[in-house]
Amino acid sequence: MTAIVVIPTYNEAANVERLVAAIRENAPDLHILFVDDDSPDGTGQIVDTLAEAPTNQGYIFALHRAVKDGFARAYIAGYQWAIARNYDVIVQMDADLSHEPRYLPALIAGTNRADMVVGSRYLNGISVINWPLKRIILSCFANWYVRKVTSLPINDCTSGFRAYKTEVLKALNLESIVSNGYSFQVEMTYRAWLMGRTMIEEPIIFVERRDGQSKMNGKIIREAMLVPLRLRLGKSRLKKDLLSTSTKGK
Repeated sequence: MTAIVVIPTYNEAANVERLVAAIRENAPDLHILFVDDDSPDGTGQIVDTLAEAPTNQGYIFALHRAVKDGFARAYIAGYQWAIARNYDVIVQMDADLSHEPRYLPALIAGTNRADMVVGSRYLNGISVINWPLKRIILSCFANWYVRKVTSLPINDCTSGFRAYKTEVLKALNLESIVSNGYSFQVEMTYRAWLMGRTMIEEPIIFVERRDGQSKMNGKIIREAMLVPLRLRLGKSRLKKDLLSTSTKGK
């Protein structure tokens, strides 16, 4: 089974070298694709240097995009790159070291039991470190709200640390994804659930970023409130479209 982790970057120069070292230590056979949105702090150049190192050649790749139009578009570009190269499993994670690479083997192994594996902060209570109380309350409410509106059967609907069987991503009609903030995770999960894909959660401990600045803002929060409603109201049509796309692809 071949697996790759897709990691979008924008101004993550302080983190990428440590992240690569931790991934190579915990999952030495895992390939790494950085999708950089023309970071002005030189992240893209650092990634290129890492990819050219003799010990990393064939394991680390860089996809450079000329525009910054949201991490959802970056993920989709990375997914499409990996799909075209016939990986069996595609993992997604953040570049800021909040997703600890020690959990990668469990997420990848979980795809032997399910189509999609979510690294869950809420499977065993609340497993986050260095978050202020208001951030914990916001995240817990967001997940409660998403489950209430969409009926998704998982605890951590907004987690950005997850693994997919590539066949799932092929079926989700990535070009039609409209979310572009953190609600992207919700839309991806909802689409997979509508198609009857199996999903499980693996417990993780989430650690707030060590360096750099959070990408969270008011626009992202507003989108996160509206997208679950839009998905629920458009459920029948979305399911029909997904099944139609899946049938055409066979």
